[in-house]
Amino acid sequence: MTLKQRINDDVKSAMRGGDARKRDALRLLLAALKQREVDERKELGDPDVVAIVDKLIKQRRESIAQFEKGGRQDLAQNEQFEIGVLQAYMPQALTGAEIEAAVTEAIAAAGAKAPSDMGKVMGALKGKLAGRADMGKVSALVKAKLAG
Repeated sequence: MTLKQRINDDVKSAMRGGDARKRDALRLLLAALKQREVDERKELGDPDVVAIVDKLIKQRRESIAQFEKGGRQDLAQNEQFEIGVLQAYMPQALTGAEIEAAVTEAIAAAGAKAPSDMGKVMGALKGKLAGRADMGKVSALVKAKLAG
């Protein structure tokens, strides 16, 4: 079963169970998936779906920060709930040690020696770690290893 089919099944389950909040969160995800399919005129695979889910989670986190700054805790809690729903479709997150090992391996494979080689290393890591690690933290780790 593809990730997209699983999401569709979960929408139906939420509708049958009367879980309106979960149903609405999943419908937003399906709308984003459909929009991407229409824009690119292709059927999305699991990696594409994970990338979209990751993007939606990032948007929710940014919204939470803004809502909390504005004193709207109710809206922040709603966004937090949606993150919880979306998180179920992300692959298992890597541990810090696994991320560090992948970074070290990518630096060796790319033959990177200086911070100017960071683009080559990040290009190799993006495909491997996307959706499984915070790419901002990965970038900081790569920068630290190349600078040191």
